[in-house]
Amino acid sequence: QVQLVESGGGLVQAGGSLRLSCAASGSIFTINAMGWYRQAPGKQRELVATITSGGITNYADSVKGRFTISRDITKNTYLQMNSLKPEDTGVYFCNAVGGKPPLVPAFNSWGQGTQVTVSS
Repeated sequence: QVQLVESGGGLVQAGGSLRLSCAASGSIFTINAMGWYRQAPGKQRELVATITSGGITNYADSVKGRFTISRDITKNTYLQMNSLKPEDTGVYFCNAVGGKPPLVPAFNSWGQGTQVTVSS
């Protein structure tokens, strides 16, 4: 299993920037992909960006060109958010999927979330 802890959220004005961090611990070398998701009040959780262990990235159309996902050798992942808009407001969750059965059961782990608020 993998444990995830997010940090870096906060309040920022429209047009500003924030950098979210996700620290992973546990069976980190069995992680296949990590990602960021967000949930706005009254809405479903949605994908923001993902990155595979091979470095392949994927972004929601709404954040392309503004957000950048990255990771380091210790499997921590980051989300650099530029040109923020009020519609980017929400709780941002870190996610990790992986496992190596039978030694490490397959997992789909989530962090506790960090609040991002963008004021207009």
